[in-house]
Amino acid sequence: MDTNELKFLLKLLGFSNYRAGLSANAFSSFKGKDKICRALGDRELVDYSREIATVKILSPGQALLKLPPGQLPITDKERKVLEKISSAGKIAPSKITSVKAAERDAIFKTLSERGLIETELQRKKNGAEVWLTERGVEFLRDDYTPNKSSNPVISQELLGNYLRFLRKTLRVKPETESILSIPTVESSVETIINITDEEILQTIEKLDKELGTQNYLPIFHLRQKLQPPLSRDELDQALYRLQKNDLIELSTLLDPTPYTTEQLNSGIPQNIGGSLFFLSVN
Repeated sequence: MDTNELKFLLKLLGFSNYRAGLSANAFSSFKGKDKICRALGDRELVDYSREIATVKILSPGQALLKLPPGQLPITDKERKVLEKISSAGKIAPSKITSVKAAERDAIFKTLSERGLIETELQRKKNGAEVWLTERGVEFLRDDYTPNKSSNPVISQELLGNYLRFLRKTLRVKPETESILSIPTVESSVETIINITDEEILQTIEKLDKELGTQNYLPIFHLRQKLQPPLSRDELDQALYRLQKNDLIELSTLLDPTPYTTEQLNSGIPQNIGGSLFFLSVN
């Protein structure tokens, strides 16, 4: 790992939940930050907001358009979008103007899920965010070893970020074997870490009742309650499991006005559409 990549990761540690806007002033001094971000993303140490760069039609989509109009298993708007993609071969979303942008993205998602089109993603051009992944946390906590032949200059700020990160993560995940531990006694920290999906569901219900959010709980309340001991990714995966089991619904935010930037950043980013922000128990 070169010095600039290391500094980029350490800078990210200074943000809440290790997540920040890529256009933030903190990253303005990084030359080639887009390249750094992509390189770290390729190694799954960070992830970032993406958007559709181009769309192309697949063979099943071409075959579907040959069916008589009355037999098409898609809506009229979906057909128009598919025809536009077909005529261009490969097209940028902005070139499709027959539907509004939000509706267009939803149509892309539907057609892609049906295997009719293929989308190519790129880093979001406006308002892109970057965040440390679970693999990135593990790398910085467990695997990173400075190269003895290099002499990176790390500021006190970056060193402080790293030390706070280590204290937080190592406090949450202590060594399981210790000369002071008793194997038959489960530590209180370990008990907290082993939060089940059912307990997360109960926490959602409890917070909703306490805050009076009428089964429409903003996700940042849950993060404040469970992070730590859970990491952001662990909580996200648990919520996906609960949704898959039809125990909760995750929905997007339409009006961001009442919330702060930090609260908005607590949502679960999606490649298409807005972040998942509200939790509802089924």
